[in-house]
Amino acid sequence: MRTGNRRHALRRPRALLVALSTVVAGILTGALVAPASAEKAPADARPAVAAAPAAFTHPGVLVSSPQLDFVKSRVQAGAQPWKAAWDQMAASSYASLSRVPKPRAVVECGSYSNPNYGCTDEREDAIAAYTTALAWYITGDSRYAKKSIELMDAWSAVIKDHTNSNARLQTGWAGSSWPRAAEIIKYTYPAGWPNSGRFATMLRDVYLPEVAGGSHANGNWELSMTEAAIGIAVFLEDRAAYDRAVATFRGRVPAYIYLTSDGSLPMTAPGSGLDTREEIIRYWHGQSSYTMNGIGQETCRDLTHAGYGFSAIAHIAETSRIQGQDLYPEIADRLRHTLGLHAKYQLGVEPVPGSLCGGTLKARLGPITEVGYNALANRMGYGMTNTRRLTEQQRPAGSNNLFVAWETLTHANNPA
Repeated sequence: MRTGNRRHALRRPRALLVALSTVVAGILTGALVAPASAEKAPADARPAVAAAPAAFTHPGVLVSSPQLDFVKSRVQAGAQPWKAAWDQMAASSYASLSRVPKPRAVVECGSYSNPNYGCTDEREDAIAAYTTALAWYITGDSRYAKKSIELMDAWSAVIKDHTNSNARLQTGWAGSSWPRAAEIIKYTYPAGWPNSGRFATMLRDVYLPEVAGGSHANGNWELSMTEAAIGIAVFLEDRAAYDRAVATFRGRVPAYIYLTSDGSLPMTAPGSGLDTREEIIRYWHGQSSYTMNGIGQETCRDLTHAGYGFSAIAHIAETSRIQGQDLYPEIADRLRHTLGLHAKYQLGVEPVPGSLCGGTLKARLGPITEVGYNALANRMGYGMTNTRRLTEQQRPAGSNNLFVAWETLTHANNPA
């Protein structure tokens, strides 16, 4: 991990980004592992081509207009679980119309939030902007749209940099929420958003350079950074940035979730520098036995951090699907196995075997299963008994106060 203040050295000319994206994506596509046998195979498991859409779909980061229309209709009908999820969101501090934004020019975030100069404020203001954007769409109450705009304008007028050792992770978390809010407001609020151009400049100059280059820290870092990168790319309609994010995603997912078809050791992400068995085991937090599908790179660290990675994977795939380049078939087997494995042991369906993390798993996944479960079980037809049970048990899923928010509302049984 790095420390200290950096200027944005990751910026590169657009042409170079396009060239790099094309080369890397070609290499990574050939390196993908074929899906293992499934309870029900998806209709089309061919790898998608790593290419941004010719025309971007808006709103199109995590949620689309058809999905939002479905949610609105269910809430207005008082149907469950959407009504309970709406009530939960509406009662939260994130939906408050009296919320006062707390922007900073420099957000400094150290390891374990020490120091925490603006880190919590930034993440929570970004979630609040997304929350009030959702509330605007569902209710049609313009006060919510104006609050979302107020939050986004406050930060775009001030922020210049993220610093200290957790700078890239912080940028990834906040940068995942901002584009979701911005997409809804820019493309659905008829009164307009005069400072949307300034907000776009903020995403391009402050956020994208931090996240576009990836990270070789624990995989949830790079996955969250990639989620931010692809969301920003959609809002900016930046095809080169989109392609680069997809290439990073394709390299990281097989290195974050293990399948037995990978062999006796997990795959490694391109450029990881993990060359020996000992290095890989240490990177996988001491896990040395690989005999079951779905072990995550951070499973033995704790389920919460592993869940951050699984959530980002589902979010990226969901955005790609909305944009017409469905990445779910490529990662479906890994994602369904890992959600099922972790759900099974969190639920206590059976004891954790000694071969997995010494027989002990720490913490819980958190409210992160709705998006992946809806895509894999409802759309693609995979049987996911344990994931369904955990998902329904956790409804309505709230926010983890980092980058996950209100996914029972937005994705529970959502067919769009």
